[in-house]
Amino acid sequence: MRRAIQRPRLRRPLALLCCTATLVLAGCATAEPAAPPSPTTTAKAAYPELPQYPEVTVHRDVAYRTVDGVTLAVDVCLPGDSDSDSSDDDRSAARASILSIHGGSWRTGDKSSVYWLSVCQWLASEGYVAFSADYRLAPQHPFPAGLDDLRAAVRWIRSEKTVDRYRLDPERVGAFGGSAGGNLAAMLGTEGEGSLTSGSRVAAVAELSGPSDLTRDGAHLGDGLGPAFERVELDYLGCTSWKGCTQGQEASPVYQVDPSDSPFFIGHSTDERIPLEQSRVLASVLRARGVPVTLVTPEGTAHSIAMLNDELRDRIIDFYRENLGD
Repeated sequence: MRRAIQRPRLRRPLALLCCTATLVLAGCATAEPAAPPSPTTTAKAAYPELPQYPEVTVHRDVAYRTVDGVTLAVDVCLPGDSDSDSSDDDRSAARASILSIHGGSWRTGDKSSVYWLSVCQWLASEGYVAFSADYRLAPQHPFPAGLDDLRAAVRWIRSEKTVDRYRLDPERVGAFGGSAGGNLAAMLGTEGEGSLTSGSRVAAVAELSGPSDLTRDGAHLGDGLGPAFERVELDYLGCTSWKGCTQGQEASPVYQVDPSDSPFFIGHSTDERIPLEQSRVLASVLRARGVPVTLVTPEGTAHSIAMLNDELRDRIIDFYRENLGD
């Protein structure tokens, strides 16, 4: 049964969010010539058009891990009818949760950017407890540091303290990500085997524009990533060249898939800077292994969360309702 929650509507896609040097949101290599910039003034003008979610409560900068002297945090977005301070042991109202993972080419980005905060609030407005996470960034912290952090975030969400504080169902944890964050969300959905209800496994993954094959061969899928973004990937992997870079397979969801993996929803524009073939290959491998997958390919160049419009948001929420419940 759908929740009777009124959702603010976005009147047009956030098509101006992608690839600006000032607003690093969706996995673009901000200083690289391969990332075509949008005018900064135009991007700023889009800010007031973001949907508003006054019913959602946001708890900022809640620490979930300290590693190598770095404290990592999440912003917690709570549905309007949540009572996060309740000590009631009644679990009948326990909620599903979604870990939201920002983009930024694995090297930049922030959980609290206005656009990723809006994503967190949108998910909460649909009845989910959303956790927008920061993670360690390359090249200072190459693979698998960021992925390790997000694994820890999922385990933290399932911890008794977090479950009790936010009244969560620890068996219903999903992931959402865009671009580099889409790659990381897909890794959470494909790593490991067996039950999706414990440890760092997640029960459903929705990702937009995520690179799925971070090997030399993957770099040439479709029209190819181009030399600038290949360098970004190599820096993330901690490799100086493709030769001997075994981390490429280890960081690629397409090589991790097995039949026990999470159901997937994948969105990827037809003519964006990450070739559509990256998502087509992942969808093909998931289907071949018997994993449920929906691939949606909007026309145009919008990258990652820039492609979110009302229709795509509704389809993503329908996917979560089917796989995580209300």
